[in-house]
Amino acid sequence: MSLKHADSLKGKTAIAGIGATEFSKESGRSELRLAAEAVGAALDDAGIAPSEVDGLVTFTMDTNPEISVAQACGIGDLTFFSRVNFGGGAACGTVAHAAMAVATGLADVVVCYRAFNERSGRRFGSGVLEREPSAEGVAIGWNMPYGLLTPASWVAMFAQRYLHVYGASTEAFGHVAIADRQHAATNPAAYFYGKPITMEDHQNARRIVEPLGLLDCCQETDGGQALVVVSAERAKDLKQKPAVINAAAQGAGRQQEMMTSFYRDEMTGLAEMQVVAKQLWQTSGLTPDDIQTAVLYDHFTPFVLMQLEEFGFCGRGEAPGFVSDNNLLRGGKLPTNTHGGQLGEAYLHGMNGIAEAVRQIRGTSVNQVDDVHNVLVTAGTGVPTSGLILGQG
Repeated sequence: MSLKHADSLKGKTAIAGIGATEFSKESGRSELRLAAEAVGAALDDAGIAPSEVDGLVTFTMDTNPEISVAQACGIGDLTFFSRVNFGGGAACGTVAHAAMAVATGLADVVVCYRAFNERSGRRFGSGVLEREPSAEGVAIGWNMPYGLLTPASWVAMFAQRYLHVYGASTEAFGHVAIADRQHAATNPAAYFYGKPITMEDHQNARRIVEPLGLLDCCQETDGGQALVVVSAERAKDLKQKPAVINAAAQGAGRQQEMMTSFYRDEMTGLAEMQVVAKQLWQTSGLTPDDIQTAVLYDHFTPFVLMQLEEFGFCGRGEAPGFVSDNNLLRGGKLPTNTHGGQLGEAYLHGMNGIAEAVRQIRGTSVNQVDDVHNVLVTAGTGVPTSGLILGQG
């Protein structure tokens, strides 16, 4: 893979506000209201009036148009609006788009948001139901006749291959789930607050699709999350300690498909995340040793192992040993998903993970890691994706 030069975004912008609704299985209100509540909370957190917002970014999958959110929140003229495709892979990409808009002067205050009733409304875990004709649909269609209809079934193919090639057991997946749930157990905002799990729980959980069990799969959540991006200079004068965006990247690998890239030369890694990793390290000038804590997209446990390897926290096939040494817990080498992740806190397509990274920079996480200077955040895996490195102002 050819690697382009470091980009020029480093240090120019910052996340100055974060806001969310409660995370639930039945919100009892519309997705537009969830978006408006999250955006309002993020602006209050930053100390910025809605009238100052001139940019909005969300996911192509979001049902809330930018102009509808602007009307609901009292936002006026917009000079920038953007949407990022590919489901959870869009999470950090929304911040990347916002940062580019602010750094180039297209907008001064950009809010990124994601809101859905993913449990009480459309459930992604129910698999392929109805799709408009598309090239992407044709690609997925090659697998559907053989029973590969859900995200869990698509990931299971990669997971099975990983276990086979490296001689690992599903206990490796268990260590990821246990760490997430231990962090969630002390997070009052988490759905699984006060509910840690053991390896016995993990191994005995109901099978979903081999080799994945129930505790390897993320939740389905109703809720909203928003983030406010401004220039790093302006952020210094606002209410909260800024989380400076020191690198932001998007990536799609060769032979990329949506969760079904089964025809690559090998299936034990994540080519799309490799693209993101190389760009983040090059732009930030950092290495894995410079990261104090990480938020790794955890819709399914096996892909956390592969991300650890793609980013160089351990070698190929070494992630099972890395996680078994409790390195993902506070006090370990790389405390990961200290909010509980999507397995333990909520599944907000990764946006709640970005908020946790901001809290770690601020020093306000319920599972605060000591002396945090740099936080790595990743978005959805198995799809074209994105990532961030946030740092101190």
